[in-house]
Amino acid sequence: MQPLGDPLYHLRLMARMGETVGADLTGAFAAGEISHEDWAAMITRCRGCEAPEQCEAFLAAHERADAPMPGCRNADVLVQLKDRA
Repeated sequence: MQPLGDPLYHLRLMARMGETVGADLTGAFAAGEISHEDWAAMITRCRGCEAPEQCEAFLAAHERADAPMPGCRNADVLVQLKDRA
């Protein structure tokens, strides 16, 4: 099992992926749509990703996208939040 990645780095990746797909993570958190526990779980899933460089490349290549990159560990949550917006 690989060690988890840097929390701040993955928080930034997750936030950028949310922006790219149109999911307002901070708005959802402020509105109570995602809890502290949900937020922490999302960051932990992102930290466990074995391909953050692929995420970086996807984000660099896409200013906007209909869905997160294939294999994103938070894809389901991000799509749900996008659909609520």
